[in-house]
Amino acid sequence: MKQEIKVPAVGESITEATIGSWTKKSGEFVKRNEILMLLETDKASVEVVAENDGVLTILPGNEAGAVVKIGATVAMLDTDAKPSAEAAAPAAAATAPAPSTAAPAPTSTAASQHLSPAVQRIVTEKGLEPSAIQGTGKDGRLTKGDVLDASAPAKAAAPAPAAKAAPAPQVSAAEVMAARGPSKQGEKKLVPMTTIRKRIAERLKEAQNTSALLTTFNEIDMTKVMDLRSKYKDKFKEKYGLNLGFNGFFVKACVEALKATPAVNAWINGTDIEYHNYYNIGIAVSTDKGLMVPVVKDADMLSLAGIEMAVRDLALKGRDGKITPNDLSGGTFSITNGGVFGSLLSTPILNFPQSGILGLHKIQDRPMAINGKVEIRPMMYVAFTYDHRIIDGKEAVGFLVKVKELIEDPERLLLEV
Repeated sequence: MKQEIKVPAVGESITEATIGSWTKKSGEFVKRNEILMLLETDKASVEVVAENDGVLTILPGNEAGAVVKIGATVAMLDTDAKPSAEAAAPAAAATAPAPSTAAPAPTSTAASQHLSPAVQRIVTEKGLEPSAIQGTGKDGRLTKGDVLDASAPAKAAAPAPAAKAAPAPQVSAAEVMAARGPSKQGEKKLVPMTTIRKRIAERLKEAQNTSALLTTFNEIDMTKVMDLRSKYKDKFKEKYGLNLGFNGFFVKACVEALKATPAVNAWINGTDIEYHNYYNIGIAVSTDKGLMVPVVKDADMLSLAGIEMAVRDLALKGRDGKITPNDLSGGTFSITNGGVFGSLLSTPILNFPQSGILGLHKIQDRPMAINGKVEIRPMMYVAFTYDHRIIDGKEAVGFLVKVKELIEDPERLLLEV
């Protein structure tokens, strides 16, 4: 029985995918639930598995790197075929010693002179020719000192002790460069962009080309949040099994600020402004495959602990390559944290078509004027990039000030007042 292997639906609005790689070869016998290939979409990577045992036949034009439509047949699986004798006993050929390993290695010049292990190692490392070195050992054998002298830079050329007054020869720049080895000018490597990386580039450029981007900045005194975190982090971990971070505080602060400035939670749809009465907050996560922004859905309905658990689970899925298109869709606002990499200040780019993104940065002690006195406080610069076509400066500054006030007064944040 021939069974078609089709490109599965991998998410809403996704019409095509790229075959990242085949884990099985054409003509190879595969077992049920074995991974056949890895599909890359503009949002995530998806594994396609065999539904039955059989022999795989990859159809022409569907090799790794090919762009395929959703629902297209890319391979066939012959479920009536049985594994070949070679497939049934693959270890037989592997266990037989290769002829080349059984053949004795050709005798080198060094070996013909019965070099000691230490001498042989130096000769091999330095690329010396033993026959060209005068041996001082018994029967003219090479000693370790002989090969070390031969491999050392020419000392005879150095001035004799009696010639101390003679100036040292000047080394030219050309000699210095020559000592570093051949130039690597012109060496390069071309690596095709993955579908995800291409989509990231397209979306970021689309945001720049379409939106009227503007960024406003502020700074937040993290003292009270850090004190609260330090006071309850052990009990929090004991109850919920995870560390108490800052994500929960900032997500809750953003939700309250979005409620106060609805335009930030909206975007332009054609000639209309599309407002959203729900709060789906995207959290930027750096992965091996590029930047992803998984979404915490209905963040306004979650407790601080619920937000922390959702962020942790999404981050782990992103880093383990298990993120799904559904995890990445539906966001209405985003947060990115360059501070985890040491960034002190940056201007984030919108996650199009969203109209706002909050950039968090490194917490750093700085002298601050507090009630007429200079105190050292843990401060964080925050940046809010917004689409000026829909959000006015007054609204943007008001949004960021609201976030600042709530983080600096976490009791008010938790009480939602």
